[in-house]
Amino acid sequence: MDILEEDLTCSVCYSLFSDPRVLPCSHTFCKSCLDSLLQTSTNYSIWRPLRMPLKCPNCRSVVELPPSGVDALPTNVSLRAIIEKYQRDSEPRPPSCPEHNRQPLNMYCVKDRTLICGLCLTTGEHQGHPIDDLQAAFIREKQTPTSLLSRLSEHRWAQVCELAEQLEQEKTRCEGVVRQNKQEVNQFFQTLEAALAKKKQAFLEALDKAATDVSRAYDPLIHRVKELQEEQLDLVSLGSSVEEEESPLLFLEKVHLFRERVDDFINTPLPSVINLSISPRAAEYLQQHWSAVTIGTLDQAPVPKVSCCSRCGGTETGGERADGQAGHVGCEPQPTFGAALCGLLLLLMLLLGAALWMNPVGGASLGFSLLSHLSQLLHCLNCDLITPMWDLLVSLKAVTEAAVDRWRAQLSAAVETAFQQLTAVINAQL
Repeated sequence: MDILEEDLTCSVCYSLFSDPRVLPCSHTFCKSCLDSLLQTSTNYSIWRPLRMPLKCPNCRSVVELPPSGVDALPTNVSLRAIIEKYQRDSEPRPPSCPEHNRQPLNMYCVKDRTLICGLCLTTGEHQGHPIDDLQAAFIREKQTPTSLLSRLSEHRWAQVCELAEQLEQEKTRCEGVVRQNKQEVNQFFQTLEAALAKKKQAFLEALDKAATDVSRAYDPLIHRVKELQEEQLDLVSLGSSVEEEESPLLFLEKVHLFRERVDDFINTPLPSVINLSISPRAAEYLQQHWSAVTIGTLDQAPVPKVSCCSRCGGTETGGERADGQAGHVGCEPQPTFGAALCGLLLLLMLLLGAALWMNPVGGASLGFSLLSHLSQLLHCLNCDLITPMWDLLVSLKAVTEAAVDRWRAQLSAAVETAFQQLTAVINAQL
């Protein structure tokens, strides 16, 4: 179409031909364009007045027009018909149906409010639907918005405004409730965090006190050991200087002093290693006492009093009771092992003597059993096996209790008989 339009365009005005006229040289131009060209040529013409010259814009040939001018030129009828047909075909056409090829959408479906073609109405999905002309439907519904607006009364507007106000009030109220809930949640967890922080601080303070006790126990010993190390280094250095002494008198004097210092150093007792026990252990204590703690009883949750003591056979557990008072945790002062062993041996000897006096056969059997256990105890002492030694002491205690229970009745009868005999002797003397 663009190429055809170019062929139908005047070379003077570059528009579609309007009333095309043909010159004697067979070139075609618009009548108005030729009138303009003729007016320009006449102003500069030296021709006789009965003829009007005109130069063709395409081939530049001069033609003579009759006195009537451009109106005397023939019309290009074929070209004009082509231009009219081209202009008709160039007018916008109605859109085609997407479902039926090349079928114009020239009907309006009232039910579906869309343009349809004839096939859509007869065989398609709009079969049986009411139809109308698009322009007629437009004119018919032109006044509908005005009638609909008239139905919107002031009463309806007041109801809508009141409803909007109520919704805003309810929204404000609910937002206030949510805001209050947030404050309560923050306050609750702040209180909970403060209680936890307080318990944590108390626990850490107890551990800090235990760390202070550890430092107080070990620092003097470490300091003493370092002094001994420095003393030995000084003695080594002094020994080297004594060896380098060449004067016999000074050498003997220095050797004497060096000997005294070495003897004092060797005779100085070394500090014993303290094996401290820190109790209770945090993980065990928390598992034992805090596993049942709830939020409501968080303030009454126990906090231990951590203590350091030398390892002993028994430990006591304690902590902060529900009333807030702290219980002592640690080892109570125990008698020395030597004193305990001596007391146990004395008790065994007394029991053995009483058993032999009351029941020679059973007492001898008990004596051999006790001697066997005592032999194992001495073996443990030689091997420095503390744990088996304590286990053996426990077994000896069990054997002793069994013996006491076995012969308690016999011992009571013997004491009662002796008392009766003593009473009889006293009565005879009286």
